[in-house]
Amino acid sequence: MTKDTKDEPTTQKAVVYCRVSGAKQVTEGDGLASQETRCREFAKYKNYAVVNVFADDISGKAIDRPAMSEMLRFLRKNKRSGPHIVIIDDISRFARDLRSHLELRSTLANAGGILESPSIEFGEDSDSILVENLLASVAQHQREKNGEQTMNRMRARVMNGYWVFYPPLGYRYEKVKGHGKLLVRDEPTASIIKEAFEGFASGRLESMTEVKRHLESHPEISRNKRGEVHLTRVAELFDRRVYAGFIDIENWGLNMIPAKHEPLISLETFMKVQTRRQGNAKAPARKDINADFPLRGFAACSDCNNPFTACWSTGKQKKYPYYLCDTKGCESYRKSIPRDKMESEFEDILRALNPSETLFDLAKAMFKSAWNQRLAQSESIKRQLQLDIRKVEKKTGTLLDRIVETNTDSVIAAYEARIANLEQEKRLMVEKLTNQTGALAPFDKLFEHAMKFLSSPWKIWQSGDLLQKRTVLRLAFREQLTYSRENGYRTPNLSLPFKLLGGFNMENLAMVRAGGLEPPRPTASGF
Repeated sequence: MTKDTKDEPTTQKAVVYCRVSGAKQVTEGDGLASQETRCREFAKYKNYAVVNVFADDISGKAIDRPAMSEMLRFLRKNKRSGPHIVIIDDISRFARDLRSHLELRSTLANAGGILESPSIEFGEDSDSILVENLLASVAQHQREKNGEQTMNRMRARVMNGYWVFYPPLGYRYEKVKGHGKLLVRDEPTASIIKEAFEGFASGRLESMTEVKRHLESHPEISRNKRGEVHLTRVAELFDRRVYAGFIDIENWGLNMIPAKHEPLISLETFMKVQTRRQGNAKAPARKDINADFPLRGFAACSDCNNPFTACWSTGKQKKYPYYLCDTKGCESYRKSIPRDKMESEFEDILRALNPSETLFDLAKAMFKSAWNQRLAQSESIKRQLQLDIRKVEKKTGTLLDRIVETNTDSVIAAYEARIANLEQEKRLMVEKLTNQTGALAPFDKLFEHAMKFLSSPWKIWQSGDLLQKRTVLRLAFREQLTYSRENGYRTPNLSLPFKLLGGFNMENLAMVRAGGLEPPRPTASGF
């Protein structure tokens, strides 16, 4: 920034250069104003006319500083009118690195500037140059020492379980008694991030592309200039174990440090995400699957078994939505099916997935019985987990002993990698043990959403957005639906819960015969 002054003209003109290390010191401190006041006092004592003030809020290690560059341009522009005195409060305000100091000193002299300070007398004799270089070296040492101390304090705080960098997406800092600044959930972003992790881990979001669209559907998530959440950002998000309650800072040699903040997801969910990213996830969902055509990519042509595409066809007065097969060589190639017809028939299928009250009560009783068995098995599971944890600890101890006994770097690295994997296994088991030990929620509360879906997936389809509709497709059917332009849908392959609940209510689904759409096979007599 620059500031013109109106001091009375004298025989020698001067400019003031001030600097603090960052913008925070500008807003929370008075460093720039204090430096300017001292420099002006010095100028008045020397009978200089201060004609401009230049101020930076950037590290003294950097050479390319906005106000410094502006000051050099000012000096060059006014060089013909005579040299200007450049007043600095202290040598550390000019530069905090010996190389930077010497380079800036030479550039300043070439631009027509003469460096002066109330703290040091600059001269061209050998003694003055020695003192100047020593003070510049001391300033560099202080900067480096401050950096080391800051890093050591940050590293120690991380080892105590605290995040010390800019808060990850979904978190914010809050002062908490006994902790200082602690990461806390930043809603609604925290829930959006949690849903992204859990959706991808469960397969509800089949690909990174679908995760990308999930994030883009929420205005709380920032976008790039093109209004998108880039896939690399999704990958960076999934790389961060901090969301599972652990801190990794590889540059500091810190891994799997249990964090003090509340995790958004479990470590098990984080590991499932990594497994799917390594090759088990399905191919990216097509970009053109959107709310206009929820069955696109899921319903398939009966002639070629390839998924339907979809489009809007422009008529004389308005546009019309169609599904169609786009497979060359297929009998139904480019033969369109009105969207309303195809989706209306699909909704008939969903309405038929409505188990009778008797079957529903039976299913609930079965789930209740399984729940009680799960409670009975809980103690046995806890004992097994405790045993497995002790085994992992024993293996870790053995590997640590081997590290002490070996001098080969490659062997040590292999042992350390194995120890890191064992530590991760242990953390997973500890997490599972904690979940087993914790109080279990009531049965009715835990199964409320499952029962709601099983009782009527059609209602969820009708009231849901695209993501919920895609979820209905994946949960209700084991594979894609096959559709014929002449005969409609073939008998779908239902998921296990609906098979157990009795499949279709055939009275509500007259369009699909019990044996499917294929004609019955002839008997031995030909009839």
